[in-house]
Amino acid sequence: MKKRAIISVSSKQSGDDEVIEVVTPGDFYKKNDSYYAVYEETQLSGMEGTTTTLKIKNNKFSLIRMGSTNANMDFNKNQKSMSMYKTPYGIIELKIRTNEIDINVNEDGGDVIINYSMSLAGQATQDTQLKVNIKTQE
Repeated sequence: MKKRAIISVSSKQSGDDEVIEVVTPGDFYKKNDSYYAVYEETQLSGMEGTTTTLKIKNNKFSLIRMGSTNANMDFNKNQKSMSMYKTPYGIIELKIRTNEIDINVNEDGGDVIINYSMSLAGQATQDTQLKVNIKTQE
């Protein structure tokens, strides 16, 4: 059953004090053995016209964007993945290595914390922490 939720996604790169955070309403539900949080990006994020889906399952987290920006980023502990990030300005290759992943999610929402290293199109690797908080509304 779909529930309305407040979804908070924050990202912080190591060595940088700036935290990028999006807090937005969305939907939260369980399908098969995965939880899903779905929300619409806004003009503020620069991805207006994009739907973001967060798929949460055991020790795996996927960030899927479809619309004006397209991407499928997979985070699995101690694994590397590659994604093609398609923007209105072109396609960027992302390489991701998930160092730590902590998932604490149930039917009422919860938290995901991911520490990963990412490089864009062959540039230097950047360590990043991604935090997701989902609060369902009754």
